[in-house]
Amino acid sequence: MVRIEDTDAERNRSEWTEMIWKDYEWCGLIPDKKYIQSEHLARHTELLQKLVSEDKAYISKEPSKDNSEKEVELVRFRNPGTTVTFNDSIRGDISFDTSELGDFVIARSLTEPLYHFAVVVDDADAGVTHIIRGEDILSSTPRQILIQEALGFTRPQYVHLPLILSKDRKKLSKRNDVVSLEDYRNRGFIPEGIINYLALLGWNPGTTEELFTIDELTERFSLEQLQKSGAIFDDVKLKWFNHEHLKKLSSLEYEAKLKEFMERHGERAPDYLIDIVPELRNRAQTLGEASEALRAGEFSFMEKEITIDPLLLVQGAKADSETIKKHLLAVKEMLGGMPETFTAEDAKEKIFPYATEVGRAAVLWPLRVALSGKEKSPDPFVLLGLLGKDISAARVAQAAQLL
Repeated sequence: MVRIEDTDAERNRSEWTEMIWKDYEWCGLIPDKKYIQSEHLARHTELLQKLVSEDKAYISKEPSKDNSEKEVELVRFRNPGTTVTFNDSIRGDISFDTSELGDFVIARSLTEPLYHFAVVVDDADAGVTHIIRGEDILSSTPRQILIQEALGFTRPQYVHLPLILSKDRKKLSKRNDVVSLEDYRNRGFIPEGIINYLALLGWNPGTTEELFTIDELTERFSLEQLQKSGAIFDDVKLKWFNHEHLKKLSSLEYEAKLKEFMERHGERAPDYLIDIVPELRNRAQTLGEASEALRAGEFSFMEKEITIDPLLLVQGAKADSETIKKHLLAVKEMLGGMPETFTAEDAKEKIFPYATEVGRAAVLWPLRVALSGKEKSPDPFVLLGLLGKDISAARVAQAAQLL
């Protein structure tokens, strides 16, 4: 169950709620029940009236904060001023002297409950056994326990998680940090990588393992392995997790995800995308980086026609034109003896010994330029594997003719 806590109407918007549901759907975490707090106002009012009738709370007429000449009626909890002790699964037994809280406000009126009151009622009605939340909410626990006791509710088990911190060891903030799931989605992260990384911020499986599926996390997670200290959020490490989960995708799965990502950003994937998925999947840590590589033309050598600059063929070869031409023709001859379908490793096994014997720079540099038309590109064996026998042989022959 996911509960939307919307007692503060001024700080809630329907579009924000809708965004939360979309985030859950994107992550593959579909709530079995959606609970909107404001839809249970009648129940909150009923129990507020009960506390007032039992003199455990009272209506207090006070000056308005906005206008001192105007009075407002608040509902205050009649605090018994006792010491509250509760057990936290991470921090052990914790005690608070509640007398310093005074008679705290639990509602703006009988029909406007505040968060502290509404969540106590909702937790009890939903049968919540464990309240797992950030340690920044720890100070609100005594108020909620006093309300629980006044209403006769069973106390749940508390678990206050360590906060996720920025690199300067401060609490992550909307102003200074990227904290929106939508932002990460737009950068090309996938839910599997994000969930895996977040699960390990504050939790340790007890082994050196790092990569987990959602099902594996569900099976392995336990409260006993949570840590007390705050975890540092590291964007570099998040990218690593994302990349590892991208590499687990099949070529068809990767292609589908990248196409969807590019279409959402108004871009069209090239027809040859499926052919370069292995290379993209190995290089790009996010779908955004893969999309950028395509947009920058890093794989334009996959187009039907390319331009080969004769000067570039010679530039890094450390040999004269005649020697380079001889080596290119030798490579073309080798390609002719290879099967119709081969891998980058097959090509390397065939050509690399020759390049080592006569001079790698004189063979591999012009071969790479001949295949890609670029100064910078994947190594020539990767290019051969991507382009295939016929296209590769034709480009090598074309380059030789230019010399």
